[in-house]
Amino acid sequence: MINAEKDILTTADTAKLLGVSVRTAQLLIEGGTIPSWKTPGGHRRVYRADVMALIESGGRSAPAPTSSTVVIIAAAVRLAQYRELAGQMPECTAEMFDDILAALVSIGAMKPHAIIVDLEDAVAELKPLIESLAENPALAQSRLLAVGRPSALSWELPARVMRVASPGEAMAALRKWIGGDEEPILEQDGLPYPIALNERQRLVALERTGLLDSPPEEAFDRLTWLAAQSLDTPIALMTLLTPTRQWFKSRIGLDLPETPRSWAFCNHTILQRQVFSVPDLSRDSRFADNPAVRGEPGFRFYAGAPVHDDEGFVVGSLCVIDQKPRTLDEREARTIEALAALASDEVRLRKMDRKLREMQRAKDRARP
Repeated sequence: MINAEKDILTTADTAKLLGVSVRTAQLLIEGGTIPSWKTPGGHRRVYRADVMALIESGGRSAPAPTSSTVVIIAAAVRLAQYRELAGQMPECTAEMFDDILAALVSIGAMKPHAIIVDLEDAVAELKPLIESLAENPALAQSRLLAVGRPSALSWELPARVMRVASPGEAMAALRKWIGGDEEPILEQDGLPYPIALNERQRLVALERTGLLDSPPEEAFDRLTWLAAQSLDTPIALMTLLTPTRQWFKSRIGLDLPETPRSWAFCNHTILQRQVFSVPDLSRDSRFADNPAVRGEPGFRFYAGAPVHDDEGFVVGSLCVIDQKPRTLDEREARTIEALAALASDEVRLRKMDRKLREMQRAKDRARP
C-alpha cells in the first residue's frame, strides 16, 4: 500500500498506485504522460496529484504543456553574466530578475521550463523561495536549479533541486535539458541548415498556434506591408517553418505560397535572439548555392527577426528580402525587431482565442 500522505512518488510507487508493471509506469513517466523530474542522483519522481489526475481521466491525458522560457533569479551584479550566457542559447527565452516578488509573479504566469536561483548572495533569504518552488505542484514540470558553491550552503536543498557551482555549469545543464532525452526529430548531419536543440518541441508549438495553412489575415498582412515600406524592399514575409517547408503566413512581392525548408534563410533567423541579416547572400558560403540566390529570383539581401509564441518558442520570422546587396542600419534593424514583436503578439492573441473557444465548447458539452 502507498501511504496516502505521500505526495512525491517513485516509479515503483506510481506502478502500485496505477496497478501496472514498473516498466509500464516508466514508459508513462518518460513519455510525458505523467509529469516528472529527476533527482540529483538521476531518479525519476512524480507528484501523487498527477497520478491521481491520470486515473480520474480514465487514462486520457493531454500532452504535457511545454515552454522554452527560463526564469533566472540572481543579484543584479550577477545578472550580466547570466545575460551573456543566455544569449548563446537561442532555443530558450530567458527572463531575469533581481527582485523575488517580480520573479514569482512571472513564474506564476508562465510555468517556465526551468527556474535558476543564484545563491551567491543572500543565501538565507533564498531558502524559503527554493523550498516554496520545490513544493509547488503547479511547477512539477519546471526544472529547478540552484547555483552556488557547496560551502555557501548551510542547509540541504530539496530533493528535486539540482545544484551546480557556477553560472556556466547552470547553462550547460540547461542546454542538456532543452535538448531533452529523445532523439532529435531532424538529424543535423547532412542538413544544409542548422536546427534548434528543442526542434521537436518547437514544431509542436508551431502546430498549436493553428496558423499553418490558414487563410490570409489583415493583421499579419499589415505588418509585412509596413516592413516592405519601412525598409524599401520589394519583398516582405512572415514565415513559419515546418520539418519540410517554409510556409508564408503573409507575403508581399512574392507569388510562391511556400518553399522547401532547405531554401529558408529563416532557418538561421529562428536561432537568433535578435535580427539576422546578410548584406549579400551570393557572397556568403551558407547561401551562395541556394536555388533562390543562384538562380531566379536572384535574392541578394536578407534581414529577419524571430517570431515567438506565448511559451517562448520561435515559430517563424518576419523578414525582408531584396534583389540587390545592401547593408542594414540600426534604425532598420530596430524596425524589423519591433514588427516581429508585434507579429509575436498577434500569434499569442490567436492562441489565447483558440483556448478560450475550446473552453467554451467544453462548457457547452457539459451542459445537460
